[in-house]
Amino acid sequence: MHDPQTKALDLRRVLDALLADQHLDADDALQVLEQAKPCPAVHPLEAIAAAGLADRRQPGQQLDLERLCLWLAGKVGQPYLNIDPLHLDLAQIGSLMSLAFAQRHGILVVATDSESVTIASAQPYQGDWQADLARSLGKPIRRVLASPTQLRQLAQSVLRLAHSVQGAQHQQPARLGELEQLLELGRRQVEASADDAHIVHIVDWLLQYAIEQRASDIHLEPRRDQGHLRYRIDGLLHTVYRFPAGVILALVSRLKHLARMDVAEKRRPQDGRVKSRLPGGDEVELRLSSLPTPFGEKLVLRLFDARQPLQGFEQLGLEGKQLAQWQTLLARRQGIILVTGPTGSGKTSTLYASLRQLATPQVNLCTIEDPIERLEPAFNQMQVQPALDLGFANGVRALLRQDPDIIMIGEIRDRETAQVAVQAALTGHLVLSTLHTQDACGAVIRLQELGVADYLIKATLVGVMAQRLVRTLCASCQGRAAASDGQPCRDCRGTGFQGRTGLFEVLVLGEGLRRLIGPGTDLSRLRQQAKADGLVDLRASGQAKVACGATCAGELLRVCG
Repeated sequence: MHDPQTKALDLRRVLDALLADQHLDADDALQVLEQAKPCPAVHPLEAIAAAGLADRRQPGQQLDLERLCLWLAGKVGQPYLNIDPLHLDLAQIGSLMSLAFAQRHGILVVATDSESVTIASAQPYQGDWQADLARSLGKPIRRVLASPTQLRQLAQSVLRLAHSVQGAQHQQPARLGELEQLLELGRRQVEASADDAHIVHIVDWLLQYAIEQRASDIHLEPRRDQGHLRYRIDGLLHTVYRFPAGVILALVSRLKHLARMDVAEKRRPQDGRVKSRLPGGDEVELRLSSLPTPFGEKLVLRLFDARQPLQGFEQLGLEGKQLAQWQTLLARRQGIILVTGPTGSGKTSTLYASLRQLATPQVNLCTIEDPIERLEPAFNQMQVQPALDLGFANGVRALLRQDPDIIMIGEIRDRETAQVAVQAALTGHLVLSTLHTQDACGAVIRLQELGVADYLIKATLVGVMAQRLVRTLCASCQGRAAASDGQPCRDCRGTGFQGRTGLFEVLVLGEGLRRLIGPGTDLSRLRQQAKADGLVDLRASGQAKVACGATCAGELLRVCG
């Protein structure tokens, strides 16, 4: 299958082998050769995959790049590796091989231990680099076959990053001090040094990489000797990189500067927001939060990818009877509607989807948030500012003088905010807000704990929706469930999950529930009455998702207990 002179894979010989194995026919081979003429340097497997041919040996399957790689690995007797970037020790890989060497030979270090170094290549017959590299590393080489596309992209990303980290690490402490001064003075465009360019590149990389990995949050965490970079993906945190301590501090300073935060202030928490355009042209909106720690500032960035469409109720997982109940609640002209659940359960996404529906030209919709999660042109938003004595309670009072029809309060945290929310509902406004409770019925108890009188709860609370987020099963994995190769799925990296969906319970307060609200309200009796009124609770909502194949029982147990 290779050219004896160069030992590189030869397109004609690869096609001959596929013909012999009955994966394609002569017409398919001629089609590939014709299409590949303008780009002779393209890897043979990529050229064949680009033709979009059906696998003649396995009806219904396509000869995509992954299937071709698996076939080639079997032919040459090398294991196939679908590289998961989140399972790579990026810092270690970058220290073992230069970008120039990796690009020249089309290889990448993917693992190393005390016994050997694992090298991925898309050219299984080429090995003139192997002896020299084994001598240089002092360990034997274990070879695996990988996708040429993956290798090319990762070599560019990972090894360029390693170069930048090494360059930034070699800065003397004085130079790091100079860097922070430049950031504070805002003169980066004209006075950025060559070392400073390393920090700029690392920031660009970590944002681009976060979007590629579908991360919702980026955590930069300083430690005594190293700083950790972690991404939250589908609700779970993954360690991605470990930076030298000085580099992580410079990264935090760079990001704070971009968000127009006070770079010199390191003793108190700060919030910021920035829109950034990545090297590839994509725009991403970031919300930043800093926190002082003994080893420097911890920074968390929440990502809002502009390429992702705004989610409606169906995309959030709210459907059927529960969606109809929620729409009925939103149609009310006054009263309090609450969304409950722990942090990270999707409450804000549900509220924003609801507000976008309610924000018609005929109504004045105003919000007070801490912080403003996403800037929305359809309604008026205000940020809580404790330093200016602008909290939720004062903010609602100010909003009530703005002739509102609908008010959204980011969270009811204290008695004062609960009281003004009730007053707003009593005076003819529709109020939406959030609470931290375990289920929908728990919202009644929480309002009582906040000091809201029972008769006011009965008069103003019209509905509550509790929710959670569960990971959804990867569609690609389900389609490959019978595969015997054991390779992790490219889409979900072998986790079996991709994306998340919501579990909901919608509580509409009827007369039966209102009669139970009073001194010594019994939560269990509220739940029993809600079930009798037709409430579909979180567990039942999750079981329905399991039954339709959206998620699995183990994930439901993890989230709902």
